[in-house]
Amino acid sequence: MKNATNWIVMLAALVILVLAFAARDMFAPASLQAEPDLAREKASLAGLYRVTIAPEAEPVAVGMMHSWVVTVMDEGGKPVPDASLTLTGGMPAHGHGLPTSPQMTAALGEGRYRIEGVKFNMGGAWMLDLAIVAPPGEDSVSFNLQL
Repeated sequence: MKNATNWIVMLAALVILVLAFAARDMFAPASLQAEPDLAREKASLAGLYRVTIAPEAEPVAVGMMHSWVVTVMDEGGKPVPDASLTLTGGMPAHGHGLPTSPQMTAALGEGRYRIEGVKFNMGGAWMLDLAIVAPPGEDSVSFNLQL
């Protein structure tokens, strides 16, 4: 009986230890948590493209409509013509998307495309997800924004 009790106590201690390690990131102060990658130039998920995003007007204000220019280059650094771009996004921490449905409205040449109708309805951490369809293939990339 004493061995069974010892095993139960050891197992309970192990479970508590595992739960403590699993929960540590959830309760860590913000200063200890990893900072989001706020880069506005990134490789796409499958590596087919190098993508840059830039608002047409800075600063990016909450509650206003924005236009963004997306530059798409192939893996060799050449502009990608004839791309179709779809922009979605939201606030992952809040569980909601953008309050608008942005649209690609113009191909500006040299791999640059205008996306209009982007609106952020509150400050905080946002994510923009860009789907790319072009002759090299379909790919996607995500950008983090802090407003």
